[in-house]
Amino acid sequence: MDNNEARAILTQYLSRYRNRSYADLVGMIGELDVAETAGPSGAKYQIEVEVHWDDKAQHNVRVLAGIDDGGWRAWAPLTESFIMSPDGSLVGE
Repeated sequence: MDNNEARAILTQYLSRYRNRSYADLVGMIGELDVAETAGPSGAKYQIEVEVHWDDKAQHNVRVLAGIDDGGWRAWAPLTESFIMSPDGSLVGE
C-alpha cells in the first residue's frame, strides 16, 4: 500500500465529515460508514468511518477513520481522527 496515496485519500474523505454540523455527527453516533475507492495509482482501498462520544460529559464527538488496501494493512490501517465540540469547533486544531 502506498501510504502517501492512502493518507491523501483518507484526508480528503474525512474532510466531508469535518464540514458536517455537530448535530449531523451526533446523529451518526454508532453508525459505520464503509466505502471503497481507487487511488490515482489504480490501487483499491477500503475506508471506514465511525462517530462516537469522545467525552460525553463535555458532549464532544470523535470521528475516527481508517483506510487499508485489504492486505496486511487491514490489521493495522492508517487512521486519522478529529474531535468536534458542541459549538462546532474542532478540539485541538
